Amino acid sequence: MSETRTVAAAAESPTGRRPRRQPIVVHVVLIIGAIAMTFPFIWQVLSSLKNFAGATAVPPQWVPDPWVFTNFGKVLTSMPFLDMAINSLVITVVTTAGHVVLCTMAGYAFARMHFVGRGALFILVLSVLMVPGQLFLLPQYEIIQAIGWLDSVPGIILPGLFSAFGTFLMRQFFMSLPAELEEAARLDGANQFQIFFKVMLPLAKSGVIALTVFSVLGAWNAMLWPLIVTSTQERMPLSVGLSQMLGLNFTDYPTLMAGSLMATIPMIVVFLFLQKQFIAGIAFSGSKG
Repeated sequence: MSETRTVAAAAESPTGRRPRRQPIVVHVVLIIGAIAMTFPFIWQVLSSLKNFAGATAVPPQWVPDPWVFTNFGKVLTSMPFLDMAINSLVITVVTTAGHVVLCTMAGYAFARMHFVGRGALFILVLSVLMVPGQLFLLPQYEIIQAIGWLDSVPGIILPGLFSAFGTFLMRQFFMSLPAELEEAARLDGANQFQIFFKVMLPLAKSGVIALTVFSVLGAWNAMLWPLIVTSTQERMPLSVGLSQMLGLNFTDYPTLMAGSLMATIPMIVVFLFLQKQFIAGIAFSGSKG
């Protein structure tokens, strides 16, 4: 009896509680989910290193045979890759900067400032999220055409400078901050702009970073609107340029996969640098939403 009690006491944690064991089925489900999520990217990498016969083989050829590394060079010669990459970079930087600034200021106004019609106006902004984005394409096209920005980089950037989702995300962050900080700053003589820039904005750093990552990914991978607005390769971003490689009768899939992989690398680098802040921001916004 005494030996049984000794073994049971040894199995307990220092806090006196038995360690909680994770069910094996949870790990199995998570592993299957991780494989399912990463499989398309792994298949993309392997396809970029195959020849055309290997990429279209039936049954599928899993390991490249032979290994073909010239597909990456063919991308640079089959399309103005560098020009399109510069267009994507300019579009991403300007769109992200404008989107973060406008959505942050709008979110702060809806969260902290009191004005007539604030609730009704915020509901009107949220209603935009309930409308399919495709319905805005025609009026946006007519506006861009009216100001003469068709087939231009500014014409791609303009509609992406503001979003209801970004405003809602930043509003949730600012609402979670204690009001005592704002009142203390006001007692010290700070005006509304000083409170926003020097007190509240630094505390909303996680939200700003999360919104920045969302904006970067959205602007870099945007496909539909740039495809509608642009008509010349010199003004196309990479997402549209790669879509031009799809042919009616023939598509060079290894070269297309190589180009897609090259276009993905900058986003992977951005995510790796901001991974910690991105996850923290999403977790915080979810707990407060």
